[in-house]
Amino acid sequence: MKRVWMLTAVLVFMSLALVACPGRGGGETGPIKVGAIFDLSGPTSDVGTPYAEGIQDFVKWLNENGGINGRPIELIYQDYAYQVPRAEQLYTEFVQQGVVVFMGWGTGDTEALRGRIAEDKIPFMSASYSHVLGNPAEAPYNFLVGTSYSHQFFIVLDWIVEDWRARGESGTPKVAFMHHPSPFGLSPWEQGGEKYARELGLEVQPFEMPRGATDFIPQLSQIRDFGAQYVVFQTVSSPAALALKNAKSLGMTDVTFICLNWCADEILIKLAGDAAEGTIGAFPFTPPTLDVPGMKDAREFLKAQNTTLEEKGVHYIQGWATMRVMVEGIRKTIAGGQALTGENIKAALESITNLDTGGVTVPITFTPQDHWGSKGMRLFKVENGQWQQLTDYLYVQ
Repeated sequence: MKRVWMLTAVLVFMSLALVACPGRGGGETGPIKVGAIFDLSGPTSDVGTPYAEGIQDFVKWLNENGGINGRPIELIYQDYAYQVPRAEQLYTEFVQQGVVVFMGWGTGDTEALRGRIAEDKIPFMSASYSHVLGNPAEAPYNFLVGTSYSHQFFIVLDWIVEDWRARGESGTPKVAFMHHPSPFGLSPWEQGGEKYARELGLEVQPFEMPRGATDFIPQLSQIRDFGAQYVVFQTVSSPAALALKNAKSLGMTDVTFICLNWCADEILIKLAGDAAEGTIGAFPFTPPTLDVPGMKDAREFLKAQNTTLEEKGVHYIQGWATMRVMVEGIRKTIAGGQALTGENIKAALESITNLDTGGVTVPITFTPQDHWGSKGMRLFKVENGQWQQLTDYLYVQ
Protein backbone atom coordinates (compact mmCIF):
# COMPACT_ATOMS: atom_id res chain seq x y z
CA MET A 1 0.00 0.00 0.00
CA LYS A 2 2.86 2.38 0.87
CA ARG A 3 4.39 1.72 -2.52
CA VAL A 4 1.08 2.54 -4.23
CA TRP A 5 0.79 5.82 -2.33
CA MET A 6 4.42 6.71 -3.09
CA LEU A 7 3.93 5.96 -6.79
CA THR A 8 0.77 8.06 -6.84
CA ALA A 9 2.58 10.96 -5.16
CA VAL A 10 5.41 10.81 -7.69
CA LEU A 11 2.97 10.81 -10.61
CA VAL A 12 1.07 13.79 -9.17
CA PHE A 13 4.35 15.67 -8.64
CA MET A 14 5.46 14.97 -12.21
CA SER A 15 2.11 16.12 -13.57
CA LEU A 16 2.34 19.39 -11.64
CA ALA A 17 5.91 19.90 -12.83
CA LEU A 18 4.87 19.43 -16.44
CA VAL A 19 2.06 21.96 -16.04
CA ALA A 20 4.42 24.46 -14.45
CA CYS A 21 7.13 23.93 -17.06
CA PRO A 22 6.86 26.62 -19.78
CA GLY A 23 8.09 24.31 -22.55
CA ARG A 24 8.42 25.52 -26.13
CA GLY A 25 7.12 29.02 -26.54
CA GLY A 26 6.40 29.51 -22.83
CA GLY A 27 3.38 27.24 -22.38
CA GLU A 28 -0.16 28.59 -22.63
CA THR A 29 0.27 31.74 -20.57
CA GLY A 30 3.97 32.61 -20.36
CA PRO A 31 6.22 34.57 -22.71
CA ILE A 32 6.33 33.42 -26.33
CA LYS A 33 9.91 32.63 -27.27
CA VAL A 34 11.22 33.85 -30.62
CA GLY A 35 14.76 33.14 -31.81
CA ALA A 36 16.80 35.52 -33.98
CA ILE A 37 20.27 35.95 -35.43
CA PHE A 38 21.55 39.34 -36.56
CA ASP A 39 24.61 40.62 -38.37
CA LEU A 40 25.71 43.44 -36.07
CA SER A 41 29.46 43.22 -36.64
CA GLY A 42 30.01 41.26 -39.86
CA PRO A 43 30.30 42.22 -43.54
CA THR A 44 26.63 43.23 -43.87
CA SER A 45 26.29 44.98 -40.51
CA ASP A 46 25.68 48.35 -42.21
CA VAL A 47 22.26 47.10 -43.30
CA GLY A 48 21.97 44.31 -40.74
CA THR A 49 22.01 46.67 -37.76
CA PRO A 50 18.95 48.79 -38.70
CA TYR A 51 17.09 45.62 -39.76
CA ALA A 52 17.81 44.06 -36.36
CA GLU A 53 16.74 47.23 -34.58
CA GLY A 54 13.45 47.14 -36.50
CA ILE A 55 12.73 43.62 -35.23
CA GLN A 56 13.81 44.43 -31.67
CA ASP A 57 11.81 47.65 -31.54
CA PHE A 58 8.67 46.03 -32.92
CA VAL A 59 8.88 43.47 -30.11
CA LYS A 60 9.35 46.26 -27.55
CA TRP A 61 6.42 48.18 -29.00
CA LEU A 62 4.24 45.06 -29.04
CA ASN A 63 5.07 44.16 -25.44
CA GLU A 64 4.41 47.73 -24.31
CA ASN A 65 0.98 47.45 -25.93
CA GLY A 66 -0.14 44.19 -24.33
CA GLY A 67 1.79 41.63 -26.35
CA ILE A 68 -0.28 38.94 -28.05
CA ASN A 69 -3.47 38.43 -26.02
CA GLY A 70 -1.57 39.60 -22.95
CA ARG A 71 1.45 37.38 -23.60
CA PRO A 72 4.79 39.11 -24.23
CA ILE A 73 7.33 38.09 -26.85
CA GLU A 74 10.66 36.95 -25.43
CA LEU A 75 13.19 37.66 -28.19
CA ILE A 76 16.27 35.46 -27.83
CA TYR A 77 19.02 36.69 -30.16
CA GLN A 78 22.73 37.08 -30.77
CA ASP A 79 25.06 38.64 -33.30
CA TYR A 80 26.44 35.94 -35.60
CA ALA A 81 28.61 38.30 -37.71
CA TYR A 82 27.38 36.61 -40.91
CA GLN A 83 29.23 33.38 -40.12
CA VAL A 84 27.23 30.37 -41.34
CA PRO A 85 28.67 27.89 -38.77
CA ARG A 86 27.85 30.36 -36.00
CA ALA A 87 24.30 30.69 -37.35
CA GLU A 88 23.86 26.92 -37.26
CA GLN A 89 25.19 26.77 -33.69
CA LEU A 90 22.91 29.55 -32.45
CA TYR A 91 19.90 28.08 -34.22
CA THR A 92 20.45 24.79 -32.37
CA GLU A 93 20.86 26.55 -29.03
CA PHE A 94 17.73 28.64 -29.43
CA VAL A 95 15.58 25.71 -30.57
CA GLN A 96 16.74 23.82 -27.48
CA GLN A 97 15.61 26.81 -25.42
CA GLY A 98 12.10 26.40 -26.82
CA VAL A 99 11.65 29.06 -29.50
CA VAL A 100 8.54 28.52 -31.61
CA VAL A 101 9.60 30.64 -34.60
CA PHE A 102 12.89 32.03 -35.88
CA MET A 103 14.01 35.31 -37.51
CA GLY A 104 17.10 34.85 -39.68
CA TRP A 105 19.29 37.07 -41.83
CA GLY A 106 21.51 36.04 -44.76
CA THR A 107 21.11 33.87 -47.84
CA GLY A 108 24.02 31.56 -47.04
CA ASP A 109 22.84 30.67 -43.54
CA THR A 110 19.12 30.60 -44.38
CA GLU A 111 19.66 28.18 -47.25
CA ALA A 112 22.06 26.11 -45.12
CA LEU A 113 19.46 25.83 -42.35
CA ARG A 114 16.34 25.15 -44.40
CA GLY A 115 16.62 21.34 -44.11
CA ARG A 116 16.93 21.50 -40.33
CA ILE A 117 14.16 24.08 -40.14
CA ALA A 118 11.86 21.64 -41.92
CA GLU A 119 12.87 18.75 -39.65
CA ASP A 120 12.36 20.86 -36.52
CA LYS A 121 9.15 22.39 -37.90
CA ILE A 122 10.18 25.94 -36.98
CA PRO A 123 8.53 28.69 -39.07
CA PHE A 124 11.39 30.87 -40.33
CA MET A 125 11.55 34.35 -41.85
CA SER A 126 14.80 36.01 -42.83
CA ALA A 127 16.12 38.98 -44.77
CA SER A 128 17.16 36.64 -47.58
CA TYR A 129 14.73 36.73 -50.48
CA SER A 130 16.35 33.87 -52.37
CA HIS A 131 13.58 32.61 -54.62
CA VAL A 132 13.88 28.95 -53.60
CA LEU A 133 12.96 29.87 -50.01
CA GLY A 134 9.42 30.74 -51.08
CA ASN A 135 8.79 27.30 -52.54
CA PRO A 136 7.20 25.01 -49.90
CA ALA A 137 8.32 21.95 -51.87
CA GLU A 138 11.93 23.03 -51.26
CA ALA A 139 11.62 24.95 -47.99
CA PRO A 140 8.32 24.04 -46.26
CA TYR A 141 8.87 26.16 -43.14
CA ASN A 142 10.44 29.25 -44.77
CA PHE A 143 8.30 32.29 -45.54
CA LEU A 144 9.25 35.38 -47.59
CA VAL A 145 7.73 38.72 -46.67
CA GLY A 146 9.87 40.67 -49.13
CA THR A 147 9.63 40.18 -52.89
CA SER A 148 12.05 37.43 -53.91
CA TYR A 149 15.28 38.43 -55.65
CA SER A 150 14.11 36.63 -58.78
CA HIS A 151 10.74 38.38 -58.76
CA GLN A 152 12.50 41.72 -58.21
CA PHE A 153 14.70 41.01 -61.22
CA PHE A 154 11.71 39.94 -63.35
CA ILE A 155 9.88 43.19 -62.52
CA VAL A 156 12.96 45.29 -63.27
CA LEU A 157 13.48 43.51 -66.59
CA ASP A 158 9.82 44.15 -67.52
CA TRP A 159 10.32 47.81 -66.65
CA ILE A 160 13.47 47.98 -68.80
CA VAL A 161 11.50 46.70 -71.80
CA GLU A 162 8.81 49.34 -71.23
CA ASP A 163 11.36 52.10 -70.64
CA TRP A 164 13.20 51.17 -73.83
CA ARG A 165 9.96 51.41 -75.80
CA ALA A 166 9.06 54.72 -74.12
CA ARG A 167 12.38 56.14 -75.26
CA GLY A 168 11.49 55.24 -78.81
CA GLU A 169 14.65 53.19 -79.17
CA SER A 170 15.03 50.49 -81.78
CA GLY A 171 16.91 47.23 -81.54
CA THR A 172 17.43 45.15 -78.40
CA PRO A 173 18.48 46.70 -75.09
CA LYS A 174 21.55 45.27 -73.42
CA VAL A 175 21.57 44.65 -69.69
CA ALA A 176 24.61 44.07 -67.47
CA PHE A 177 24.04 42.20 -64.21
CA MET A 178 26.64 43.28 -61.63
CA HIS A 179 26.51 40.95 -58.66
CA HIS A 180 28.02 40.26 -55.26
CA PRO A 181 30.39 37.22 -55.29
CA SER A 182 28.13 34.99 -53.21
CA PRO A 183 24.95 32.86 -53.35
CA PHE A 184 23.06 36.07 -52.52
CA GLY A 185 24.61 37.82 -55.51
CA LEU A 186 23.88 35.06 -58.00
CA SER A 187 20.44 34.18 -56.64
CA PRO A 188 18.25 36.18 -59.07
CA TRP A 189 20.44 35.30 -62.06
CA GLU A 190 20.56 31.55 -61.42
CA GLN A 191 17.01 31.19 -60.12
CA GLY A 192 15.18 32.21 -63.28
CA GLY A 193 16.55 35.67 -64.06
CA GLU A 194 18.85 34.84 -66.96
CA LYS A 195 16.20 32.63 -68.56
CA TYR A 196 13.49 35.29 -68.18
CA ALA A 197 15.71 38.02 -69.64
CA ARG A 198 16.40 35.94 -72.72
CA GLU A 199 12.68 35.13 -73.08
CA LEU A 200 12.07 38.89 -73.19
CA GLY A 201 14.61 39.16 -76.01
CA LEU A 202 17.15 41.08 -73.93
CA GLU A 203 20.89 40.72 -74.31
CA VAL A 204 22.22 40.07 -70.80
CA GLN A 205 25.62 39.39 -69.33
CA PRO A 206 26.74 38.90 -65.69
CA PHE A 207 29.72 40.69 -64.15
CA GLU A 208 31.04 39.64 -60.75
CA MET A 209 32.05 42.37 -58.30
CA PRO A 210 35.17 40.97 -56.56
CA ARG A 211 35.12 41.03 -52.78
CA GLY A 212 37.35 43.77 -51.35
CA ALA A 213 37.85 45.55 -54.69
CA THR A 214 39.05 49.15 -54.40
CA ASP A 215 37.37 50.03 -57.69
CA PHE A 216 35.20 48.43 -60.38
CA ILE A 217 36.70 50.22 -63.36
CA PRO A 218 37.76 46.96 -65.08
CA GLN A 219 34.22 45.56 -64.86
CA LEU A 220 32.62 48.85 -65.93
CA SER A 221 35.01 49.11 -68.88
CA GLN A 222 33.89 45.63 -69.97
CA ILE A 223 30.28 46.70 -69.54
CA ARG A 224 30.90 49.75 -71.70
CA ASP A 225 32.50 47.54 -74.36
CA PHE A 226 29.48 45.23 -74.14
CA GLY A 227 27.34 48.28 -74.93
CA ALA A 228 24.95 47.96 -71.98
CA GLN A 229 22.29 50.65 -71.66
CA TYR A 230 21.17 49.29 -68.28
CA VAL A 231 23.11 47.95 -65.30
CA VAL A 232 21.30 46.01 -62.57
CA PHE A 233 23.07 45.64 -59.20
CA GLN A 234 22.49 42.67 -56.90
CA THR A 235 24.80 43.65 -54.08
CA VAL A 236 24.87 45.78 -50.94
CA SER A 237 25.25 49.54 -50.69
CA SER A 238 29.01 50.01 -50.32
CA PRO A 239 30.18 48.27 -53.52
CA ALA A 240 27.24 49.68 -55.49
CA ALA A 241 28.12 53.21 -54.36
CA LEU A 242 31.75 52.68 -55.36
CA ALA A 243 30.65 51.41 -58.77
CA LEU A 244 28.44 54.46 -59.29
CA LYS A 245 31.34 56.79 -58.49
CA ASN A 246 33.58 54.83 -60.85
CA ALA A 247 30.93 55.02 -63.58
CA LYS A 248 30.69 58.78 -63.17
CA SER A 249 34.47 59.10 -63.49
CA LEU A 250 34.27 57.07 -66.73
CA GLY A 251 31.58 59.37 -68.11
CA MET A 252 28.93 56.63 -68.33
CA THR A 253 26.09 59.14 -68.19
CA ASP A 254 24.01 57.37 -70.83
CA VAL A 255 23.65 54.20 -68.73
CA THR A 256 20.70 53.63 -66.37
CA PHE A 257 21.78 52.03 -63.08
CA ILE A 258 19.24 50.02 -61.09
CA CYS A 259 19.66 48.60 -57.58
CA LEU A 260 17.74 45.61 -56.30
CA ASN A 261 16.65 46.03 -52.71
CA TRP A 262 19.89 45.58 -50.75
CA CYS A 263 21.59 48.57 -52.35
CA ALA A 264 18.42 50.62 -52.74
CA ASP A 265 18.67 52.55 -49.48
CA GLU A 266 19.83 55.74 -47.78
CA ILE A 267 23.34 54.33 -47.32
CA LEU A 268 23.88 54.26 -51.09
CA ILE A 269 23.06 57.95 -51.39
CA LYS A 270 25.29 58.85 -48.44
CA LEU A 271 28.26 56.93 -49.86
CA ALA A 272 27.85 57.75 -53.56
CA GLY A 273 26.87 61.41 -53.19
CA ASP A 274 26.16 63.10 -56.52
CA ALA A 275 27.02 59.90 -58.37
CA ALA A 276 23.79 58.39 -57.03
CA GLU A 277 21.60 60.91 -58.84
CA GLY A 278 19.32 59.20 -61.32
CA THR A 279 19.85 55.72 -59.86
CA ILE A 280 16.68 53.62 -59.77
CA GLY A 281 15.91 51.40 -56.79
CA ALA A 282 13.68 48.37 -56.29
CA PHE A 283 11.70 48.77 -53.06
CA PRO A 284 9.65 45.83 -51.78
CA PHE A 285 9.42 47.88 -48.56
CA THR A 286 8.46 51.54 -48.80
CA PRO A 287 11.24 53.97 -47.82
CA PRO A 288 10.50 56.65 -45.21
CA THR A 289 10.59 59.38 -47.88
CA LEU A 290 7.06 58.23 -48.77
CA ASP A 291 4.92 58.34 -45.64
CA VAL A 292 2.29 55.60 -45.48
CA PRO A 293 -0.17 54.60 -42.70
CA GLY A 294 1.75 51.42 -41.88
CA MET A 295 4.68 53.49 -40.59
CA LYS A 296 2.65 55.32 -37.94
CA ASP A 297 3.44 53.01 -35.01
CA ALA A 298 7.16 52.91 -35.82
CA ARG A 299 7.29 56.69 -36.16
CA GLU A 300 5.60 57.24 -32.80
CA PHE A 301 7.81 54.63 -31.10
CA LEU A 302 10.97 56.27 -32.45
CA LYS A 303 9.76 59.75 -31.56
CA ALA A 304 9.60 58.62 -27.92
CA GLN A 305 13.22 57.47 -28.33
CA ASN A 306 14.20 60.93 -29.63
CA THR A 307 14.91 59.73 -33.16
CA THR A 308 13.05 59.38 -36.46
CA LEU A 309 12.26 56.79 -39.08
CA GLU A 310 14.18 58.87 -41.61
CA GLU A 311 17.31 58.49 -39.47
CA LYS A 312 16.80 54.73 -39.15
CA GLY A 313 16.02 54.17 -42.83
CA VAL A 314 14.21 51.64 -45.00
CA HIS A 315 15.93 48.55 -43.56
CA TYR A 316 14.56 49.41 -40.11
CA ILE A 317 10.98 49.41 -41.39
CA GLN A 318 11.83 46.20 -43.27
CA GLY A 319 12.70 44.46 -39.99
CA TRP A 320 9.68 45.96 -38.24
CA ALA A 321 7.29 44.79 -40.98
CA THR A 322 8.76 41.29 -41.17
CA MET A 323 8.38 40.75 -37.43
CA ARG A 324 4.84 42.08 -37.64
CA VAL A 325 3.90 39.44 -40.23
CA MET A 326 5.41 36.63 -38.16
CA VAL A 327 3.47 37.86 -35.12
CA GLU A 328 0.28 37.76 -37.20
CA GLY A 329 0.83 34.03 -37.67
CA ILE A 330 1.30 33.58 -33.91
CA ARG A 331 -1.76 35.72 -33.20
CA LYS A 332 -3.95 33.70 -35.57
CA THR A 333 -2.78 30.46 -33.94
CA ILE A 334 -3.77 31.66 -30.48
CA ALA A 335 -7.04 33.14 -31.73
CA GLY A 336 -7.91 29.78 -33.24
CA GLY A 337 -7.42 28.04 -29.89
CA GLN A 338 -4.44 26.10 -31.17
CA ALA A 339 -1.26 25.22 -29.26
CA LEU A 340 1.80 27.22 -30.25
CA THR A 341 3.55 24.52 -32.22
CA GLY A 342 5.51 25.06 -35.40
CA GLU A 343 2.97 23.07 -37.39
CA ASN A 344 0.07 25.16 -36.13
CA ILE A 345 1.87 28.47 -36.70
CA LYS A 346 2.83 27.34 -40.21
CA ALA A 347 -0.83 26.55 -40.93
CA ALA A 348 -1.86 29.94 -39.55
CA LEU A 349 0.68 31.74 -41.74
CA GLU A 350 -0.57 29.79 -44.75
CA SER A 351 -4.07 31.10 -44.07
CA ILE A 352 -3.00 34.77 -44.33
CA THR A 353 -4.70 36.40 -47.31
CA ASN A 354 -4.18 40.03 -48.38
CA LEU A 355 -2.74 41.12 -45.03
CA ASP A 356 -2.77 44.92 -45.15
CA THR A 357 0.58 46.39 -44.07
CA GLY A 358 -0.63 49.93 -44.49
CA GLY A 359 1.34 50.56 -47.66
CA VAL A 360 4.69 49.35 -46.32
CA THR A 361 4.43 46.41 -48.76
CA VAL A 362 1.84 45.04 -51.12
CA PRO A 363 -0.79 42.99 -49.22
CA ILE A 364 0.80 39.75 -47.99
CA THR A 365 -0.64 36.36 -48.94
CA PHE A 366 0.65 32.87 -48.15
CA THR A 367 -0.84 29.52 -49.11
CA PRO A 368 0.27 25.93 -48.50
CA GLN A 369 1.62 25.92 -52.08
CA ASP A 370 3.14 29.42 -52.14
CA HIS A 371 5.30 31.11 -49.48
CA TRP A 372 6.21 34.09 -51.69
CA GLY A 373 4.18 36.54 -49.64
CA SER A 374 4.77 39.53 -51.90
CA LYS A 375 5.01 39.59 -55.69
CA GLY A 376 5.04 43.34 -56.17
CA MET A 377 7.10 46.43 -55.40
CA ARG A 378 7.57 50.08 -56.34
CA LEU A 379 10.49 51.64 -58.15
CA PHE A 380 12.02 54.82 -56.76
CA LYS A 381 14.60 57.18 -58.26
CA VAL A 382 17.27 59.31 -56.60
CA GLU A 383 16.43 62.96 -57.17
CA ASN A 384 18.15 65.78 -55.28
CA GLY A 385 19.66 63.30 -52.84
CA GLN A 386 16.44 61.48 -51.91
CA TRP A 387 14.51 58.44 -53.06
CA GLN A 388 11.42 59.68 -54.87
CA GLN A 389 8.61 57.44 -56.09
CA LEU A 390 8.95 56.60 -59.80
CA THR A 391 6.19 54.00 -60.28
CA ASP A 392 3.15 52.64 -58.53
CA TYR A 393 3.27 48.98 -57.54
CA LEU A 394 4.60 46.74 -60.29
CA TYR A 395 3.87 43.02 -60.19
CA VAL A 396 5.33 39.82 -61.57
CA GLN A 397 3.79 39.22 -65.00
